Amino acid sequence: MEIRQTCVVVGDLHREAGRTVDPAIRKVVAAAVITNPFAGRFVEDLSPLVQIGADLSKLLSGRAVEALGGPAHSYGKAAVVGLAGELEHAAAILHPNFGQPLRDAVGGGKSIIPSAKKRGPAGTSIDVPLHHKDAAFVRSHFDAVEFRLVDAPFEDEILVALAITSGGRPLPRVGGLQVHEIVGEDGLR
Repeated sequence: MEIRQTCVVVGDLHREAGRTVDPAIRKVVAAAVITNPFAGRFVEDLSPLVQIGADLSKLLSGRAVEALGGPAHSYGKAAVVGLAGELEHAAAILHPNFGQPLRDAVGGGKSIIPSAKKRGPAGTSIDVPLHHKDAAFVRSHFDAVEFRLVDAPFEDEILVALAITSGGRPLPRVGGLQVHEIVGEDGLR
């Protein structure tokens, strides 16, 4: 794995709709820009990218958890493939082995890790989808965080990002499963 750059972005939301958010909700995005070893050519065996996914998840998860500074409530993952790559390159990184290191870092994570992937030039933004780490149907945690780097990905690179938060959306009031109602057996409720 050849990493060109890494980045951690931390945002704290203190006010929403004229009201104080207490405690503030922290969102952290940890990202890396890597060289795509398969850019510009079709390769049947993408297993090297699967291993890169596990390694990147461990690296980025550790940095994100450190920046969060407390328990993680929700998570998500995303990738932008440079124009010489395929969406399948992002899928190979994000799906087979990316999840377990992230789950380990956040202390559990029974629910599916939502994901997004797209292809684009440097500066392409992506919305990293979020939901509760232990129960996918907690509506207050259906959210996203937008991320981009102005100089990535180059044509032969992949930008990989993960996001974690300290809470759901501020001032939730659309019903559904509440955090205190989570059973946490099946990753759904």
